[in-house]
Amino acid sequence: MEYEVNTEDQYTIISLKGEVDLHYSPTARKQILKYLGNNNNVLVDLSGVEYIDSSGVASLVEGYQLAKENKLIFGLLKTSESAQHVLALARLDKIFPMFDSVAECVSKNTG
Repeated sequence: MEYEVNTEDQYTIISLKGEVDLHYSPTARKQILKYLGNNNNVLVDLSGVEYIDSSGVASLVEGYQLAKENKLIFGLLKTSESAQHVLALARLDKIFPMFDSVAECVSKNTG
C-alpha cells in the first residue's frame, strides 16, 4: 500500500493506493488517527484501493468514530469498485459519508 496526504479547503485528504490489508492497515490507521487527533477534518480517498480487508475497514470505522466523538468531518472519497463492494457487504456504505469530490463534501457540510 502507498499513501499520500494533501490538504484541500479545510480537509486533509489521505489517498490510499493498492491493498489495505492486515499488513498495511496499521499504516492507514496511524495516518487517519494522526490527522483526526490534530483536529483535522479527514477524507480518505479510496479510488486507488485494489483490495481492502476487515482490518482496513476497521481502520476506517475507528476513524469515523473518533471524528464523530470530536465533532469532526470524516468521509470516504471516490471509493473504488472493490472497496465499495466490501463496504456494501458490511453495510457500511449506509454509515460512511461518501463523496465523489471534495467540492461535494464542502457543499454538503457548510451552511
